[in-house]
This record gives sequence, structure tokens and C-alpha cells, in this order.
Amino acid sequence: MGLYLIESSLQGIVSTKKELNQKASDLQVALTETNSALIELQVSKDFSRSFFIIEAEDRNEATNTLRNADIPVQLIKEVRLVGKDLEDVKKDKDVVNYLVEWNIPENITMEQYLERKKKNSVHYQEVPEVAFSRTYVCEDMTKCLCFYDAPDVAAVKRAREAVQTPIDSITEILTENN
Repeated sequence: MGLYLIESSLQGIVSTKKELNQKASDLQVALTETNSALIELQVSKDFSRSFFIIEAEDRNEATNTLRNADIPVQLIKEVRLVGKDLEDVKKDKDVVNYLVEWNIPENITMEQYLERKKKNSVHYQEVPEVAFSRTYVCEDMTKCLCFYDAPDVAAVKRAREAVQTPIDSITEILTENN
């Protein structure tokens, strides 16, 4: 089984949290029929960006299930979870409200990335108002998605500066509270 990031837009497909939760529930049922699972779904506040993490035998299984649910697939990448155990993510106890995307430079290997992350992660303690949760790194080393719980965008930027890692974009994630 592999982990796949599938990026999409749910704008025009759902417009409320209730509709989003129903769509995610329906998708989970459909994925279960193919021995796959929706690990998590993070969506921007305006539904224009959505990030599905799906565990499946292969990328076609994952994308076909989304397409059958009338969810457009804009990007699919095999990913590796870093910073948290998959079983903990499945329990869905973490609150995250910001997603940072970083397009990894071509010359960085997975080993270099992981070593750098290990070395720099201790600096998160310099920004205690920000809680780093987890990262999904594309296996092809094109980009990574980092999830945070933070009071605002400025705090996320301070955390990224502390760990000396760039930001290509920040997305505020829809939570139960907003």
C-alpha cells in the first residue's frame, strides 16, 4: 500500500462543512470497496483547494475513486509521511489550521531532506505558539506539505524561518471552529 496526495478543488462541489463531511464519508465508503482508505482531507476555507491523502494499492485506484465521485484530480503524487506515525494521523486528533507548501529544489535527495528536517526541527521550540504536526514529502522530491496549528500566518512564517525552510504558499485550512 502506498500513500498518495491528490490535489483538487471542491469549489462548486461542496459549499458547507456539512456537505464536505458527507462527501468525505461517501468517498471513504467507496475507497473501502477497493481496499483503500481516506487518511485525511484538508480543505481551504473557500473550498478552492483540497488535499486528499489516500492509502491505496496504486495511484489509479485512488484517482478513479475520486473521479467516480465527481471530484476533479489536479495533481497526484506518491508521498511519504514525516514527523508523525500513520496510525496517529488515522486517529485524527491533531488540529491543523495552516498548510505550507514548499517546492523542493532539484538537487535535494530524500536522505538530505530527512537529515535537514531532523537537524532543524529542534528550532520549532523557538516559536512555541506554533505546533508542527506532520509533513508529506512527495517521493519524487518535487514538493512537501507541512501542517501546523498556529494563531496566524505571521506565526507560521516565524516557525518556517526558525527551521530555515522556505515557503512557496500558505493555505488556511477549514477547521471545525471556522
